[in-house]
Amino acid sequence: MNKRLQNVRKLLEEENLDALIINGRANTIYNSGFTGSSSVLLIGLEKAWLVVDFRYTIQAKEQVFEGIEVVEQQESFYKTINALIDDNSIESIGFEGNVLTFSEYQKMKISLTKAKNFVNLEGSIDKLRIIKGDDEIEIIQQAVLLGDKIFDHIIKFIKPGMKETDVSAEIEYMMKKLGAKGPSFETIVAAGYRSAMCHGTATDNVIKTGDAVVLDFGLIYRNYCSDMTRTIFIGEPNKELTKIYGIVRKAQEAALSGIVSGMKASDADKIARDIITEAGYGEAFGHSLGHGVGVEIHEEPRLSAKSEDILTDGMVFSIEPGIYVEDLGGVRIEDMVVLVDGKPRNFTTSIKDMIII
Repeated sequence: MNKRLQNVRKLLEEENLDALIINGRANTIYNSGFTGSSSVLLIGLEKAWLVVDFRYTIQAKEQVFEGIEVVEQQESFYKTINALIDDNSIESIGFEGNVLTFSEYQKMKISLTKAKNFVNLEGSIDKLRIIKGDDEIEIIQQAVLLGDKIFDHIIKFIKPGMKETDVSAEIEYMMKKLGAKGPSFETIVAAGYRSAMCHGTATDNVIKTGDAVVLDFGLIYRNYCSDMTRTIFIGEPNKELTKIYGIVRKAQEAALSGIVSGMKASDADKIARDIITEAGYGEAFGHSLGHGVGVEIHEEPRLSAKSEDILTDGMVFSIEPGIYVEDLGGVRIEDMVVLVDGKPRNFTTSIKDMIII
């Protein structure tokens, strides 16, 4: 884990900074190991400190990585940080501009009187997480396999007459039962006409015979997220939904087989998008092909038509094309992969054959 501090310090040297302040939970977990809800992480060129309040002192001491000193705040976070800045001759400080609100940024500048310069490192800090190590890849694989077990259970559980919320509750119950911390995002169960909503989180809508049901869920396991989507059918689907399912599956499998390391993320998106467009549903595929997954459910890289990211070994991301037709329904199929030896290795094992219940 010291390598993570080393990577932060390399960034500090490149930006000619003395230290970095981390307020966001994702980068705090990644760079310190601390999972509590409130802290400030200060990483200098030689030392690092995690400042917490009394509620978290014991937990922080148990969790932090080697090379990080736990400091219990005195009066306030920033008063304690200000003293550390003064004691260690820190002048130029980077911060997470994409995390701090404007009012929080103003408070930080006013409170840290011993600092002379603040630099927004928005994006640069997050990119330190973009290449996953072997330990991270193994944890993510375990998280995805838990999701596969949940899907296997839920297709035996779901029945006509259930509410979408009945299904989402069972999904999240199974997460906890299997050892996950909980969902990595609000569980999506969208049936019938609601399956055309890309982010149709569960409602009291009753699942009926003839419905397509989009099941999109993820969990948090050992601080890492999973994400998967399958579309199932309650009774025989109509001809257009059957056709759409085949197109989406073809597009997804083409992306899985066509993506290679060194490829532009926009070109990866194009593989699936061209197939869907040629089939006449281009306007019904309105989101990107995929996104990075790690400590956060959405992180780098971004596999969109406008992305400038270059796909590289060690990147973990989703591949999730979809087609959504208002008043008819929608289909999305999503796997998570890691790039290894130039090609995607699929974490997800759930079948993609059309499931009719």
